[in-house]
Amino acid sequence: MITTILIILVTCVVSFIALQNRKLMNDLVLWPPAINRSREYYRLVSYGLVHADFGHLFFNMLTLFFFGRAIETVYTNAMGPLGFVTFYIGALLCSILPTYIKNRKNAGYTSLGASGAVSAVLFAFVLFAPWSRILVFIVPMPAILYAILFVAYSIYMDRRGGDNVNHGAHLWGAAYGVIFTIALRPGVLPRFLEIISQPGAS
Repeated sequence: MITTILIILVTCVVSFIALQNRKLMNDLVLWPPAINRSREYYRLVSYGLVHADFGHLFFNMLTLFFFGRAIETVYTNAMGPLGFVTFYIGALLCSILPTYIKNRKNAGYTSLGASGAVSAVLFAFVLFAPWSRILVFIVPMPAILYAILFVAYSIYMDRRGGDNVNHGAHLWGAAYGVIFTIALRPGVLPRFLEIISQPGAS
């Protein structure tokens, strides 16, 4: 779980500093004109290092801590020491690309936060242990049920809009987490289907 802890530490430090330094925040968020005009492609990843407020940061990093440490070994064993960080950076990139493409001419659009990558980690975990009990705002429920509710809510809110949250990134991150993990470990899909047919298994 060393990589997970390092990702959390780096994200927390950068987020804390950026919350006190508006210039740093503006330099790191996803802002289409900076990519289109100035070729600041790093923003397609750096947006995940900054958050809107401490609550936003806390929720994302707490979720990453619980689920990242549970599955980090999978990627490390399959891809080497940088396996999990590669998975995570790929999640940041893939979860934001559709939004960036959609808003590439919108100078008023910005996006920040690690939610898309955290969604990828969460859904990768669900593939391995769908019936594991997790706490959602102190309410215990199976991980697979939370995943279903999460997808339904994100689709609804993405279509509704108006809350300044990039729900589309949540969905794309979740899809990336599932597709990447199955591509890396094809045996996880039949195992997942076997486990979900046995409620109570983990």
